[in-house]
Amino acid sequence: MSKKILLLSGPNLSVLGLREPSIYGKNTLNDYINKVKEKALDLGMEADSFQSDSEGDLVTTVLNAKDKYNGIIINAGALTHYSYSLLDALSYFKGPIIELHISNPLGREPHRHKSVIASRVNGTIAGFGLYGYELSVIAISNLLESND
Repeated sequence: MSKKILLLSGPNLSVLGLREPSIYGKNTLNDYINKVKEKALDLGMEADSFQSDSEGDLVTTVLNAKDKYNGIIINAGALTHYSYSLLDALSYFKGPIIELHISNPLGREPHRHKSVIASRVNGTIAGFGLYGYELSVIAISNLLESND
């Protein structure tokens, strides 16, 4: 049975490719999802994805992921910086979690410098755009192999 991972995408990521392309590039959310699914297959895993602009929907999805997925990759968008409810849900999940950002939050506005979910994730990949999504799948795969 192959490992299953979940790619979670937070608020405003549905408009990738249109929203601030000078920061986020021209790739759409589907481009990012397809990259994750392709790399997961290359590594013998399955990947599902979920995007919502609603904090509650993301929290519910994380809580429901506990018995369905082995690992989570999350680009929480702005929720990264203030969502303690998302942190609590991620703390309930027992598998590895990678925090992911298309741009580098530490190189941007001061309100983006703090991640409240960082205390629960295994690592953060930031600033590599589409390639960061591929790196995050590799990281999850390595973490899952080391847990076997």
